Amino acid sequence: MFQLHRLPSISLIRRSCCPILICAAALSAPAMAEWSALDALQHSGAAITALAVDLDTGNTIQQLDADKRLTPASLTKLAVAATALDVWPADKTFQTRVLGLGQFSSGKIKGDLILQSSDSTLDHQALWSLAAQLKGAGVSEVSGNLRINTAPFGPLGCETKDRCDALRRSDTAYNAPLSAVGVDYGNWCVDVRSTEVGKPALVSGCGVAKLPIPIEGEINTIGANDAQTFWVSRSSDDSGDRLHVGGAIPLGAAQSLYRAMSDGSMGVGLLLKETLDEMNIKVDGEVQLDRNAISASAYPLAVIEGLSLKEQLGRMLRFSNNYIADMLTLNLAAAESPNSVGQLADAAKTLTAFVANARLKSSKPASAGPPLFSGSGLTPENLLSAEDLVGLLSAQYHNTRKFPAFYGGLVVPREAPFAFLRMGSPAWLDRVALKTGTMDDPHSVAGIAGYVRKKDGGWIAFAIIVNGGPHLLHVPLYKSMEAMRADIDALLARY
Repeated sequence: MFQLHRLPSISLIRRSCCPILICAAALSAPAMAEWSALDALQHSGAAITALAVDLDTGNTIQQLDADKRLTPASLTKLAVAATALDVWPADKTFQTRVLGLGQFSSGKIKGDLILQSSDSTLDHQALWSLAAQLKGAGVSEVSGNLRINTAPFGPLGCETKDRCDALRRSDTAYNAPLSAVGVDYGNWCVDVRSTEVGKPALVSGCGVAKLPIPIEGEINTIGANDAQTFWVSRSSDDSGDRLHVGGAIPLGAAQSLYRAMSDGSMGVGLLLKETLDEMNIKVDGEVQLDRNAISASAYPLAVIEGLSLKEQLGRMLRFSNNYIADMLTLNLAAAESPNSVGQLADAAKTLTAFVANARLKSSKPASAGPPLFSGSGLTPENLLSAEDLVGLLSAQYHNTRKFPAFYGGLVVPREAPFAFLRMGSPAWLDRVALKTGTMDDPHSVAGIAGYVRKKDGGWIAFAIIVNGGPHLLHVPLYKSMEAMRADIDALLARY
């Protein structure tokens, strides 16, 4: 656990009244640099941008190089949330449909099944719901193929090193390459269950009895008090994905884990075909990817509604889900233009435009929108300043129709899923709602942005980004958090 030490708070004497001329001069004067802990960190070699604005008055409370654009990492997801709520209602849902194409009689479709989905939170349980609906519709056999419709998306490049590496191998879940359609955030969900000591454990899919890809190796069952050592990785070649397993699992233990698919669209097709087979619905053909528009003669057989937008944003912001962020970015671009969406970097221009428009409404409009190339923030080329972020936060605060859904996705430190946030003063734990952003390569990134609730019930928007600088490439996360939390604590003590 990180040991964070809070620096002494800086108090500010606030007078209840002042001469009109003095007050006017104070409002027009530049804000004092009162980010003392961050200022000290900057002098040690870090690059920092920070800003706090009173949302009740619009006045800048304090700033430190607020216009400097730095790598924001997952703070970019705030732009995704704000843009999505601008385009869609908070209760919008995303459909997944299965359609038939060809004559349907006596339980047999003499043609193809088509899967179409825009739901970034589609999971393996949903595939069973679709299969059950097909069964209820009387489908027992499909003579043709299972086609996964990927329109309007063209081939999606990997665009980040982690995702490019995952095209060939992955032993984790966060780096799943993007795809037009996916399941379980673009991952194989794997169940590992112990059996008897000395015998192989059971390795299966979370939603299917048999994974539709090869599994090489085995996991042994050992004594209940022995140490768990099992591992699971995924590799891919021209023949497709395969899992590699090894090690041991204690008797009585069971665990589910996720490994990134190399191609999410093909993966969801393989899983759906296996699900249909286990539901005794036979598909004679193969899984195929289809970029063409769906034929007007196709007829719906099954449909499910995914999570509402506000629930998707909550998962994206609270757990910093990269897959949801980038898939929403692609879907935002698709909603804006009927043309095929090819690259994430092009889709992210929608986010750039939104942030720039929010800045135009603020007291400090930017000369140009920030360069953004992904919604997840996995691309270190993304750049945002504290002014960009506070402009966005301010615009959301004043949008009373959408603010509850936006604010609801942020994390209150006392209830944060990450331990490094769940420490500090009572004010920090309860009067702050924020999003975090961290990254290690090619330089360190740590950032927080969100809202402070003032003692009088008012609101402050703040944003802080700390990057490793030319002379201090990697700032330890605990040092960045010490400085950020100390200065927010000082702000909380004053307001």
